[in-house]
Amino acid sequence: MPIRRAVALLFAAVLCFAQTQSDWKTTTTLPGVDLSSLSKTQQKVVLDALRAESCTCGCEMKIAECRMKDPTCPLSRRLANFTVQAASNGKPAAQVLAELRKYAATPPPVLDPPKKLSTEGDPVRGPADAKVTVVEFSDFQCPFCAKATVEVAKIMKQFPKDVRVIFKQFPLDSHSQAALAAEASLAAHAQGKFWELHDKMYANFTTINRTRILLWAKETGLDMDRFTSELDSHKYAARVQAEEHQGEDAGVEGTPTFYINGKKLNASFDVQTVAPLIVDELKH
Repeated sequence: MPIRRAVALLFAAVLCFAQTQSDWKTTTTLPGVDLSSLSKTQQKVVLDALRAESCTCGCEMKIAECRMKDPTCPLSRRLANFTVQAASNGKPAAQVLAELRKYAATPPPVLDPPKKLSTEGDPVRGPADAKVTVVEFSDFQCPFCAKATVEVAKIMKQFPKDVRVIFKQFPLDSHSQAALAAEASLAAHAQGKFWELHDKMYANFTTINRTRILLWAKETGLDMDRFTSELDSHKYAARVQAEEHQGEDAGVEGTPTFYINGKKLNASFDVQTVAPLIVDELKH
């Protein structure tokens, strides 16, 4: 991907996030942290603990601050979700805080044990006989997913014969057009044009809406009567929901989430982190 486009994507992601960021010391919602099942008292226990304890990713920020300023951080997400689980059992604040500190002292492995992921019929890039399969659960309106496309392209360029990438849908409720974009991508996939529309939507993720999706679909050469009909009938809505459920069962807590040969990546997807892991996988 050209450097100019990569920089534009990163700038757009930062700008988009800056427009929605709240003060981590006072906000009652954190990216990727579901507090809806908790009582108000339990929510306060969680938020107080996350504001008090430091993230273990090396950022020198509190967990709540890291969630706000770097929602892609898998460690702050892991710590936050653990805290939610601990508080949901009705434990007092002091006990929740003590358990969080103990849990934080044991960092997760970079790769979890492998899980079996069904990928039949999913969009694929790369050789069918590749030794390493990267499965990505992603959201077309997510700025961090857009940023990750740059790193994915670098990995595929570095390992052209050894890596294939499989895309799975995981639109977030917080993104108003994400579900529509997911359905549109599958309608394009049905005509063999998934990656063409994929690239256009991520290159313009801040402006996704129905009108622009139809414009991009036309530019990719799709049969527009068929595409529009399938989009309006929500033909692929059930598949999108099924992939979301599959992701939840596999441990997806936010986007993007990557699996390398079925092993969940508990780190950011960047060349420096991922390339050595792929080299290790190729040794097996």
